[in-house]
Amino acid sequence: MYKYVLMSFLAFTLFSCGTDTDAGEFVVGSDYLALNNNIVMIDTVTVEMSTINFDSLVTSSQSRILIGNYDDPVFGKVKSSSYFQVSGTSYALPSSGSDTEAVNYVFDSISMILKYDNYYYGDTTQVQKFDIHRLTQKVKPNTDDDSFYNNSTLSYDGESLGTISYKPRPVGKDSINIKMSAVFGAALFQRIKNRDITDFDSFTEYLKGLVLVPSSDNSASAIGFDVSTSKVRLYYSKYQLDDDSSYLDFTINDGSKQFNSISLDKSGTMLENLPVSSSKLSSTLTNKQGFVQSGTGVACRVDFPNIRQLKYIADNGAIVDAQLILKPVNNSYSEKYPLADSLQVYVGDNLNRISSSLLNSAGTTVYGILNKKSDEFNENVGYTIPIGAFLQKEMLKTSDSKLGLILTLPGIYKTVNRIVLGDQKHVDNKIQLKIYYISY
Repeated sequence: MYKYVLMSFLAFTLFSCGTDTDAGEFVVGSDYLALNNNIVMIDTVTVEMSTINFDSLVTSSQSRILIGNYDDPVFGKVKSSSYFQVSGTSYALPSSGSDTEAVNYVFDSISMILKYDNYYYGDTTQVQKFDIHRLTQKVKPNTDDDSFYNNSTLSYDGESLGTISYKPRPVGKDSINIKMSAVFGAALFQRIKNRDITDFDSFTEYLKGLVLVPSSDNSASAIGFDVSTSKVRLYYSKYQLDDDSSYLDFTINDGSKQFNSISLDKSGTMLENLPVSSSKLSSTLTNKQGFVQSGTGVACRVDFPNIRQLKYIADNGAIVDAQLILKPVNNSYSEKYPLADSLQVYVGDNLNRISSSLLNSAGTTVYGILNKKSDEFNENVGYTIPIGAFLQKEMLKTSDSKLGLILTLPGIYKTVNRIVLGDQKHVDNKIQLKIYYISY
């Protein structure tokens, strides 16, 4: 079998037919690999890049409290607040049977303990500050699907129940401890002591939930905390017995009642005019770049407008393989904003509605894998996505519909990782498409 490189390619024009029947995927068998068949490599097919914005992303039931507020030099101002409902395993003070024993218990203090889950993004050498507020609205979705989204919010009291300023240590330290308002703690304790609170319903009627709100001052990162091990701890003891301290824990037992509200202020950036979710912002308007950011709904779209013209190369031919190579833009990533190890790839229609993950000919999900091999000019750094099966189907399609690829990052619902990619005309970091086509 001989391999030829096609040095020039026929001029492309738009082509479509009226039928709605799509052709199936071509599978190469041994009969097609005869010596008299040619395989050519085509690298001149037009690839269009754009940036899109999903309406919303589900951020409830993601097992992460995400707190942060920082100014991204490319994307704009990122902010994540976290809302949740807490509950206890018990709403009673211990008693050995004496009716007067509970009278001897006194309130000591109340704190929120947040356990790191090892996720962080941004500059953790800078001080981060956030406040705890009491919700004035029950943690209940306004939608029919029982989910909360990155643009969901709930009303809360403006008075802070606790504040912390700290330098995050998400890997080297176990947790942080935020001392909460003694007035709030004492009032909660007194209701439990007086048995005004005896069960979950009476507890959540009194304390609907809490929200952690980052300060706009000094913060430079987003930090993840574990939902299952974080808690509010109320300390109490018996009167005049300092060594007899006890506590009640209130945890997030229902993950569906915890969500992160993640926003992006794009003012003054190239994404300032990013349209609604059914439209797209061409890379020709964003300095020949496409953008992806988890948590905020920013995604990159790649289209192949003239792929159907390949079927005119030969009377009998097929795409046997294709590699799409995407290059992160130089100086857009760093230790503070590292590259993800992979890209998630979806198939979307012209309105950016996702139909499925990208699959190969065997039906296995396909990812974009990062080549980390460095060189002097970072020319080898990029994500490679095998898209031969997808392009073969698009080439043989006879309906008017055209599908594109939508690129996101892992953890899209609970991280704020981001990436900037060069388009086909970018000076230094061009997207590349290599198609291997067999004629027989």
